[in-house]
Amino acid sequence: MKKAIVLLSGGLDSTTCLAIAKDAGYACYGLSFSYGQRHSAELEAAKRIAKQANVASHRIIPIDLGGFGGSALTDDNIDVPESEADGIPVTYVPARNTVFLSIGLAWAEVLQADAIYAGVNAVDYSGYPDCRPEYIDAFQKMADLATKAGIEGQGAKLETPLIDKTKVEIIQWGNRLSVDYSKTVSCYQADSNGRACGRCDSCRIRAEAFKQAKLPDPTVYID
Repeated sequence: MKKAIVLLSGGLDSTTCLAIAKDAGYACYGLSFSYGQRHSAELEAAKRIAKQANVASHRIIPIDLGGFGGSALTDDNIDVPESEADGIPVTYVPARNTVFLSIGLAWAEVLQADAIYAGVNAVDYSGYPDCRPEYIDAFQKMADLATKAGIEGQGAKLETPLIDKTKVEIIQWGNRLSVDYSKTVSCYQADSNGRACGRCDSCRIRAEAFKQAKLPDPTVYID
């Protein structure tokens, strides 16, 4: 059976990616990161989602990106913005996707996996540079050059099925695959019970998408 590494944050996009990979016939290996993020609710969600999806294995890798700070998601001295801003927002975590994908690439080579699934999105996203198609293409080229499997023509393919989808389209796709979005956590500043603030950029995009998709929003909010 073909194998896929799925980067699983516990959020809406990554959970949809897991469902897509399973639907494509992959044995899925969930990969999550404790990287010094502001809250652990997303990781707890990832554990539940991985268990429910009956993944072949689920690993949570500790990385102290919080030791560098520089992002509202890893530095308590930087407030999570609750209004739209121009340019790349302070919720951008420097080089996060590069770090995550590199570790995923290492595990994929060990497992002889066929694919690495990542829920990056270049449409309804927050301006992050590591969510663009150009970045994904560049990482694939690097992966093919940087690994034994890659230079032998057997490297994992980086799959980003959501990259050109709107958040509405992502939710509709997941709904067709029976994704239970009530188990996902997308909020940048969720509380310890996984309840969303309803004010941050991620919450606003998610709520509007459920509204436009004409589907009930299963998100549990603090207020």
